[in-house]
Amino acid sequence: MSTRQAFGRIETDVLAAMGRPGLLFRAALAICALCFAGGLGLWLHQMIAGMGVAGIRHPVGWGVYITNFVFWVGIAHSGTLISAVLFLFRARFRSSFNRSAEAMTVIAVMTAGLYPLIHLGRSWLFYWLMPYPNQRLLWVNFRSPLVWDVFAISTYLIVSLVFFYVGLIPDLAALRRRFSGLRAGLYRLLSLGWLGTAAQWAHYNQLYLFLAALATPLVISVHSVVSWDFATSIVPGWHTTIFAPYFVAGAIFSGTAMVLTLSIPMRRILRLERHITVDHMESLAKILIFTSLIVTYAYIVEFAMAYYSGHLFETAHFRYRTFGDYRFMFYLMILGNTLLPLTLLWRRLRRHPGYLLAISLFIHVGMWCERFVIIVTALAREYDPYSWGTYSPSAVEIGITIGSFGMFFTLFLIFTKLLPVLSVTELKERAESPADPALEGRPGGTAA
Repeated sequence: MSTRQAFGRIETDVLAAMGRPGLLFRAALAICALCFAGGLGLWLHQMIAGMGVAGIRHPVGWGVYITNFVFWVGIAHSGTLISAVLFLFRARFRSSFNRSAEAMTVIAVMTAGLYPLIHLGRSWLFYWLMPYPNQRLLWVNFRSPLVWDVFAISTYLIVSLVFFYVGLIPDLAALRRRFSGLRAGLYRLLSLGWLGTAAQWAHYNQLYLFLAALATPLVISVHSVVSWDFATSIVPGWHTTIFAPYFVAGAIFSGTAMVLTLSIPMRRILRLERHITVDHMESLAKILIFTSLIVTYAYIVEFAMAYYSGHLFETAHFRYRTFGDYRFMFYLMILGNTLLPLTLLWRRLRRHPGYLLAISLFIHVGMWCERFVIIVTALAREYDPYSWGTYSPSAVEIGITIGSFGMFFTLFLIFTKLLPVLSVTELKERAESPADPALEGRPGGTAA
């Protein structure tokens, strides 16, 4: 097959996924939208009835809401990081996942941004967290973790949106040729007059390289700020210097799992097997193994530091994690994040799409449990036994949690029909190599 024919096939395959949605897509969208609407309804109920409907009580002032915030921030921070790092290292399999990873980032950071507002209780006063000019010349409390989160999320959302949009510009120019009417006009406006000239490509490549180089350290630093919400306190189990690299590694780990969770069904439903091959998924599975080992090392270091320090409250805290009221969550964390990913050392398992999907779902459970264990167990058992207590989420908290997943998947499903789920430009660049399966006309192939 000639290069020209391969280019035409790539454009046809990717843009065909934006066609008329089928019954399965409509059903999935309806279910996700229903969960999202239910979560919004429960949030409204909480604002009317007050925070008493949530399970948050003394001493556990941070519960499922902050657990969900850290979980979604981890998912969000990994997408752009994975895409940018793989671009800088010129990983060829990146073109099969970068667009969905970047879209996942933008959607997840919007989902995460809701939780500080939900946790506030009086959500309509969220603007008090913004350092805006006012008649009383008051500033926000810059020592508050809530203010740090506002700066971290807003900064990351802006950078992620710019990185995502710049990567879309050449594909938007292709879309304006494929569609007509209002959609064509919208794509024409968003493509910024892209013509594909040599001068435009030179400037585009320089800008994209700059954004990738900027996003990589920025993502690491922003997620470190989220970890300092905990590490700057004196609460046993939190006051440790390992939290910044620990949280960053966990974010890459959970985000890679989410890319697999989204890509494997999308590959089958949208008939993209030619462009998202088993070899490409195996490359992501290797990243899962690597980051799982880093997270496991962090777990070991946490326990070792506590017992090596000889600090009474630190050792008591980690003993409580292992054998206390929330030990089941701790064991789920170890199972999902440490033990099950080790099975991917077997090549046959890490090349099985169904098994990779199952593992990625277990990893999500394990990472959510990790966040819960870090937050709740530390607050439930601090220094004074008189103030010890337990926490269990209420139905409202559970419903809002389900609603956040509904929001995430609703927006991602809409994305798959409005924008190309794969980068047509990068797939064409990859197809110029004779080793690429799209050029040879076969669904398999070996990724470099």
